Amino acid sequence: MKDDTTELEGLNATLDKLVHHKEKSTVKGVHLHAFIYFITIQNLSDRTVTLLGRKWILNNSDGTTTVVEGDKIVGETPTIEPGNSFSYNSYHVTHLSAEASGSFHGFDQFDQKIYVRIKPFHLDIPDILETDHPLS
Repeated sequence: MKDDTTELEGLNATLDKLVHHKEKSTVKGVHLHAFIYFITIQNLSDRTVTLLGRKWILNNSDGTTTVVEGDKIVGETPTIEPGNSFSYNSYHVTHLSAEASGSFHGFDQFDQKIYVRIKPFHLDIPDILETDHPLS
């Protein structure tokens, strides 16, 4: 993060739930998997914050890194007063297992740039034996 941005103490982002779903589609013969994640950002600080966007870093099992960043959080710029929270769910479609980490950024009521990190979590594609032929 930039030097003029502060990780705000008391602003917490947590993964509430992670659901794996095997997609019915493939891309170039690769089976796709969707990970639906539910996140809560809780403001236990002494100031109101407005979140403007997010940044995700995925360290993929094949050694590559995918960075996803953008404005808004599921189309919103939530303002969270002290003691309140913002919850949402979204998803990531992939053919690789990965470790996901990220942060949410915005500003506080004094126009100071702030951010909050979320603890890394794993998108683990299960080992599923797929067969086109039933066992006899």
